[in-house]
Amino acid sequence: MRRFHVQRDQDVTGLSGTGVVADGVQFPDGTTVVRWRELPQNSDNYQRGVRATTVVFPDARAVEALHGHNGATHLEWLDD
Repeated sequence: MRRFHVQRDQDVTGLSGTGVVADGVQFPDGTTVVRWRELPQNSDNYQRGVRATTVVFPDARAVEALHGHNGATHLEWLDD
């Protein structure tokens, strides 16, 4: 298994903020799981009901394709 962070340099959607916004793991068969981090309770989006979620993707490319926002967000691999 390989672990990674989802690093958001620019918050294109205005939902999750910038910095490390999620944690993930890629299994040996390529299946990739992302756990979005909880927002601060005093944030507007938290007050609107945005909560941490866990999502399963077929592979890491699917994560980048959906959440990469043309380079504004990328995966930072922690394990090689």
